[in-house]
Amino acid sequence: MSRNSKKILPLFEKVTILDAGAEGKAVARVDNMVVFVPFAVPGDVVDIQAVTKKKSFYEGKVVRFHSYSEKRVTPFCEHFGVCGGCKWQNMGYDDQLRFKQKQVEDHFARIGKFDFPDVSPIIGSEKQRYYRNKLEYTFSSKRWLTEDERSVAEEDRNYNAAGFHYPGFFDKVVDINFCHLQPEPSNAIRLAIKEYALKNELTFHDARKWTGFLRNLLIRTTSTGDVMAILVVGYPDFELLSPLMEYINAKFPELTSLMYVINEKKNDTISDLEIVLYHGQSFIMEEMEGLKFKIGPISFYQTNSDQAYKLYSVTREFAGLTGKETVYDLYTGTGTIANFIARKASKVIGIEYVPQAIEDAHENSVLNNISNTSFFAGDMVKVLTPEFIQEHGAPDVIITDPPRAGMHPKVVEMIIAAGAEKVVYVSCNPATQARDIAMMDNTYKVIAIQPVDMFPHTHHVENVVLLEKRKEPKTPETDSL
Repeated sequence: MSRNSKKILPLFEKVTILDAGAEGKAVARVDNMVVFVPFAVPGDVVDIQAVTKKKSFYEGKVVRFHSYSEKRVTPFCEHFGVCGGCKWQNMGYDDQLRFKQKQVEDHFARIGKFDFPDVSPIIGSEKQRYYRNKLEYTFSSKRWLTEDERSVAEEDRNYNAAGFHYPGFFDKVVDINFCHLQPEPSNAIRLAIKEYALKNELTFHDARKWTGFLRNLLIRTTSTGDVMAILVVGYPDFELLSPLMEYINAKFPELTSLMYVINEKKNDTISDLEIVLYHGQSFIMEEMEGLKFKIGPISFYQTNSDQAYKLYSVTREFAGLTGKETVYDLYTGTGTIANFIARKASKVIGIEYVPQAIEDAHENSVLNNISNTSFFAGDMVKVLTPEFIQEHGAPDVIITDPPRAGMHPKVVEMIIAAGAEKVVYVSCNPATQARDIAMMDNTYKVIAIQPVDMFPHTHHVENVVLLEKRKEPKTPETDSL
């Protein structure tokens, strides 16, 4: 066989989809091998064409449906199955919640391997559409073409797109007609800029050649009605930019904040670039339980405002504050949790890697007349030290909300050494959360688990866990107690 010959992969016939798994893919099992397939629903009976083989699993695609699951519903979005977002749109919402809760239970049982109580029923989202307060669109000259579009003559094809990256392709973008994730004027702004660009022959970004004028559009909204739009262009041509910005400003007078960024780099990050205010305010304002939060162009804020309130309420309830406690808020971001709980604590100390986020946290405390918070910027491993704890006081409660990768083992060790009576662990990744809690199991016992759905129609789930310090360290003799 030649070195370039491709191995023929099997076709699995009349396979029942068993579960909903990682990255939103459905799960089947054939000949003791797991098979992952996108856009199928547990209960479907399908033929699966394997497309890749790994050591312990296949990845495949559905090529024929023999029968449909009772859990299946009709997707509401015209772009379902192409843009890669909202992969569970074809599954009823109650079933989505059930599989998200099962995901938490499975990770804790398989990865954590520690004792834990029953998981509380997941808190669902009242809004299953228009729940996001932040979206980033991409302009591209490399539009992803559907099967029907590929049959159109080359000269009649429109390759410009404004939308989301096609899964697995950094340079291909699905042109989005209407997205159901963010309330208006999100779609209207994107479509208006695209229409203007086509009419005025503005070029769209080419991610391979790093050419083209239009690059990205970031839109942020708040529950108070504020709207921020940030246009990112590839080079400083103000003969093109100025009339475009004036067009946006005139067409959307409801914008609270209109900004632009000139990004000549070979990545889409704008946090290290000058963000220029064209019109309006340099921030938008969010409110939560009477507290106000200023959100700048690169500020972190949970992307589902309504569910964020529920998430933080659970966190505060688990902390069980009486007004006397010293609380450490690790990975504090812009200090949302810290400021949210501050009025029920003696003092709150927030630590975050990003200096700009710490500035926002300080500002939000001042804005809300909160005087018992302190914020520190730096690498968590380097900041959270015995010397830091000695200087600022031992915590009674630690709240930690790390990124998806979870916590560094040294941070886990320092949490244990700090000796807080309670640890409240908020996570967007139950797998790494289970791993970290397992490292704490000798010292802390899991008391309560509360999943919260922040992202309907996706596999993502937030999870809050309350851990309490054991009276005595866990030993083989006390393992079953």
